[in-house]
Amino acid sequence: MTGPVSNPQVDSTDPSRQLPSESGLFRSALKPGVSMREVWAWAMYDFANSGYTTVVITTVFSTYFVGVVAESRSWATLAFTMALSLSYLVIMLTMPSLGARADARAGKRRLLFSSTAGCVVATALLALAGPGDIALALVLLAVSNYCYCVGESVVAAFLPEMARPNALGRVSGWGWGFGYFGGMLTLGLSLGLVGWASSRGAEAQQYVPYVMLLTAFVFAVAAVPSFMFLRERSAPNNRPALGWLKRLAQAWHETGQHFKDFRLLLICGAFYHAGISVVVTLAAVYANQAMGFTMAQTMVLVFTVNIAAAAGALTFGHFQDRVGHKRALTITLFGWIAMVLVAYSAVQVWVFWIAATLAGLCMGTSQSAGRAMVGGLAPTRRLAEFYSLWTFATQLAAVVGPLSYGLVTWVTDGNHRLALLITGLFFVAGLIVLTRLDFARGARVRDTVPL
Repeated sequence: MTGPVSNPQVDSTDPSRQLPSESGLFRSALKPGVSMREVWAWAMYDFANSGYTTVVITTVFSTYFVGVVAESRSWATLAFTMALSLSYLVIMLTMPSLGARADARAGKRRLLFSSTAGCVVATALLALAGPGDIALALVLLAVSNYCYCVGESVVAAFLPEMARPNALGRVSGWGWGFGYFGGMLTLGLSLGLVGWASSRGAEAQQYVPYVMLLTAFVFAVAAVPSFMFLRERSAPNNRPALGWLKRLAQAWHETGQHFKDFRLLLICGAFYHAGISVVVTLAAVYANQAMGFTMAQTMVLVFTVNIAAAAGALTFGHFQDRVGHKRALTITLFGWIAMVLVAYSAVQVWVFWIAATLAGLCMGTSQSAGRAMVGGLAPTRRLAEFYSLWTFATQLAAVVGPLSYGLVTWVTDGNHRLALLITGLFFVAGLIVLTRLDFARGARVRDTVPL
């Protein structure tokens, strides 16, 4: 990664606050030699994989598993969150080693392809899960989510290779914004299929399998441009291979010794992503159990959230590059806290819709901001490894967040409102940690530590 672009009119100590010197909104954001076609191909992966989280994790399969596969057993929500938590735990333990190996061999593209194939196949196989097939559904859910998380981590590591340091926020936002449109496409097609089948008297176990096949197909087709045009720019760093636990321990030790602001970002991200993971994983369950939404109404709700998230990601990146990453993320976390309070107090449906729209805006901005901040603090020749550490933090959050929500609903005999209110504490904790982070200091030291 090249150093920050010098500009006497802005604060040169913070790369996130520098303005592009070239003309043209898009071209000035990219490093020399990076074409718009390649950035489009990179963003297409966000477009492709967003359908998986939107349909499988957030909307259709989550409610289908609880209501149909597990036949509304009292522990169904907890089982669903535990299967996801297991996949996140495996990601936490293995991803830093996978990322380090990809950096050592310049193999990000190969890892991206294999993880994509795994997610597509496992998602298609979810079509086999019917009433009572609890074990099959949970295993396939865990496998598909593991592969999704690997791909999500690896594709993020391409960002600092394409975007200038002063444009990480907006380029990250392009990807996230494009991704939400992909989620809306898959969800829209699924909504059309559900509406058509429901109008003919079909039950969920008859049409949900086709929704899973549709989701897998869109993922596979939309990911093709990424493998055709996305280039591997980093040279192999040839660092020696280590066992996955040893690599994880060494990487964590290095963040505390040499990359202290990056470690603070990891801790901050772990806290606020715990809250986000609750929204992503359990929004449909909350809408159904606390607000009485039908599956069709829930799908429309999530569609609306995706529109708000796309708007937030596409516009907030420019704001982030101008005001600085830390300040932008602070504003977003305050927005999440406000969303939790509105949703908790929502009794009327229209109030809940306001909370859902606010959640979409915050989701798009906070996820994009985090990915850009990692790009500004990660060493140039260890991008996949450091993005894997970010994945470690966010997947730890994905274990703790939904699991804590599930435990609260279990202990309180289904009190989803209280579970959501407790979720707000994760955003408060992230905000507290963020106050200690010095982005400019972290950016200065990122490439001063020898491999």
